[in-house]
Amino acid sequence: MKVLYIGGTGTISSAGVAESVRQGQDVHVLNRGRTAGRRPLPAGVTTIEADVQDPESMRRALDGTTFDSVVNFLSFGAKDAAAAAELLEGRTGQYIHISSASIYHKPVRRVPIVESTTRHNPYLEYAREKIAAEDVLHRAYEERDFPVTIVRPSHTYDDAHPPLPGDWTAWDRIARGDELVVPGDGTSLWTLTHARDFAVGLVGLIGNWQAVGEDFHITSDEALTWDEIYGIIGRTEGTPARLLHLSSELIRAVAPDWFWSDLIVGDLMHSAVFDNTKIKRFVPAFQPTITWSAGARRLHEWRAAHTGETRPDAETDAILGRLVEGHRTAAAALAP
Repeated sequence: MKVLYIGGTGTISSAGVAESVRQGQDVHVLNRGRTAGRRPLPAGVTTIEADVQDPESMRRALDGTTFDSVVNFLSFGAKDAAAAAELLEGRTGQYIHISSASIYHKPVRRVPIVESTTRHNPYLEYAREKIAAEDVLHRAYEERDFPVTIVRPSHTYDDAHPPLPGDWTAWDRIARGDELVVPGDGTSLWTLTHARDFAVGLVGLIGNWQAVGEDFHITSDEALTWDEIYGIIGRTEGTPARLLHLSSELIRAVAPDWFWSDLIVGDLMHSAVFDNTKIKRFVPAFQPTITWSAGARRLHEWRAAHTGETRPDAETDAILGRLVEGHRTAAAALAP
């Protein structure tokens, strides 16, 4: 099985590459060749250097090549999707487009979420762009049999990247006993998926010709409240998590320039509980096993071994501190 990963060194894509190699696939990775330091490619992977934002460099890089499957982690909107379909038509027997579970209807109407749940997110531009990309690819499949499979990851992490607003800086605040703001009242349910579990589902779809024309989400079966998510980090670090609750809208008002503010309002504040029946039917080997308690221990161990890469970022720490002050201001305004 000859597979091309476009991307291949990110949180999710590197796990997919590793799983493909483990399963004996002939793995090729196309990217700019600049981001492999933290997640180096396994031995035996063939690298192709090109820039997905430069159509001519992509054509040169792929000239004369064909693949059984292409997995694209670097397509975000309708323009990207159309360009990929045009470039890869006739070059691959299957095109796996990495979309996002953030596209599902917000606010949430019904749980668990299934693949046929309405796609609608008026709060998050990223999700709207992903919906537009899916629409382009659905039309390409319907109109000219372009062999697309759509995969929607939810909130996925690995041992080097905690799934928290604020990343390692938020983790560090818990570990050192500082206060941390949590969106809402901390009781909405959220699903965290380890990249190794996700990769089993993804790679199981590669070369699975019955999956062409189908959409899948691939997530953990575990759903926890945000208070539980942070509480597990506190127990892992031996320091109780000091949590303050601030409405998601106030978080965006206090920190409008923060990368995570729109994601909180457009995705993380809404409960996310998924039904994985479909991916398990197509890929019986997909049985997620890494709970958040286990994942937090793995992150704790990675942090201990890579202290130079997990120091808190001063700008992010300042934003998180500003949110704590915003909580105090809001609480004072509401006091009798």
